[in-house]
Amino acid sequence: MKGNRDTLSKWASLLLVGALTAGSLIGCSQPSNSEGNDPSGAASPEAQPTNAEMKEETPLKLNIMLPIFKTNYPKDDSPVAAEIEKQTNTDIHFEWVPNASYVDKFNITLASGKLPTIMYVPDVKSPSFVNAAKSGAFWEIGGYLKDYPNLSGANPVILNNSSVEGKNYGIYRGRALGRNGVYYRKDWLDNVGLTVPETIDDFYNMLKAFKEKDPDQNGQDDTYGMVLVKWTGNWSSGFDNIKLWFGAPNRWGEIDGKLVPDHLTEPYFEALKFMKKLYDEKLINQDFAIMDSAKWTDPIVNNQAGVIIDVIDGAARADDKIHAALAAEGKDQPDVHYMDVFAGVKDKDGVLHTLPTSGFAGMLAVPKSAVKTEEELKRVLAFFDQLNEPELQTMLGYGLEGTHHTIEDDSVVVSKDTVLMESEVEGLNQMLTFIPEDRARKVKQTPLRLKQTELQKENEKSIVANPAEPFISQVYTEKGAQLDNILNDARIKFIVGQIDEAGFQAALDLWKKSGGDDLIKEMNELYAASK
Repeated sequence: MKGNRDTLSKWASLLLVGALTAGSLIGCSQPSNSEGNDPSGAASPEAQPTNAEMKEETPLKLNIMLPIFKTNYPKDDSPVAAEIEKQTNTDIHFEWVPNASYVDKFNITLASGKLPTIMYVPDVKSPSFVNAAKSGAFWEIGGYLKDYPNLSGANPVILNNSSVEGKNYGIYRGRALGRNGVYYRKDWLDNVGLTVPETIDDFYNMLKAFKEKDPDQNGQDDTYGMVLVKWTGNWSSGFDNIKLWFGAPNRWGEIDGKLVPDHLTEPYFEALKFMKKLYDEKLINQDFAIMDSAKWTDPIVNNQAGVIIDVIDGAARADDKIHAALAAEGKDQPDVHYMDVFAGVKDKDGVLHTLPTSGFAGMLAVPKSAVKTEEELKRVLAFFDQLNEPELQTMLGYGLEGTHHTIEDDSVVVSKDTVLMESEVEGLNQMLTFIPEDRARKVKQTPLRLKQTELQKENEKSIVANPAEPFISQVYTEKGAQLDNILNDARIKFIVGQIDEAGFQAALDLWKKSGGDDLIKEMNELYAASK
């Protein structure tokens, strides 16, 4: 226990410093439970049930609501699900929801009051979740984490990022902070005779060449530059990165000692005009406003487009799909990488700005209406803890050894039977939280995957922090959806030419009158208090 207390002491110090210097925290972050009070006097690690004792207990019934990206997915009695149940002494029912409609389903379920045992929360700062959390709909688990071998290793910065006013209402799903960047068809860039872009002009010229210079060398005018997908809420596919290249803040920026939202800065509008130029010249897909994110890489794999701005580990996944498609045609070159990555391009002053992640991708929350007692909560947390054992992390990602993957040279070799993988493994990785870290066996680390990993680490040196990330705004909780819709609608309409600069300015005025001015005032009050 002494080691745990020492670790907690260090965390508490780190979080206290973070609370006093919120502006310096990594962007995409939210506060952790620095108080760390356990209202129940949670049991020590030594008091947690042993595996033998767990087997003697009645299996814990779990109803888990998760997003799915494919039409095929594991059934409750599938082999991997059954093995997870066996090893964790649980009886699991999975409620799979198509990712494209997950937010709607989440809100409907939340409003119904009939909640599952565990539910994926896509946006910790969404008004619906914040209101529910503050009203006591979910267990606050921050004070319990210290009592579990793996969960006690949660990153204090990410706990801070994923909290609601310092309280943790779920287990974050850990991700790399420097994960964002650009991935592209390397063979296309070679075919058009260009090098990796270093400036905004270089980037534009690459997209233009991918449309006009027959990068796939099929003799037809059937390609374009970059894929964008549906813009939702406060997330803007690709544009979130591009605006930083022009010098805009990441959501909020400090100007003359005050917090200012990015869309009220000149660099933001310059970036928006750049996006309109790309749309007008058909260098991006014309259906970006409605394109489903589940189909994002299809144009890359099908030789329609050459660039995506997103998490850079998507490059290797896209590369795998291209290899599979070419292998089916007998045209694959196994040792060739069709995809490559770079961090981004430099601004007019020669400085690279990259978009950080929050360090987490949503979280898994435990509703009090489904888990009524503290005893049951501790069993749910023990389940989360056990899923972070290396062998179970591997199972959630790659299925069962000998059936869904094999091990060669200490690396995972995944089955090429896509139907098998989708029906028995796909989607189970949505339960991965990677606490204290990703300890699963990995697929063979190709040069591209090694480059992705190194670039993620390098990106942390150039990330643009969001100084307002830890704050929970009451105004945004009440009016955030409306404010985001005003901006999102105006951005799309400006890019596609339905409104001009005056129309966009009118939308900004509407945003201010609809609660934006109140939001700015509140965020600055929180910012001043944090100092």
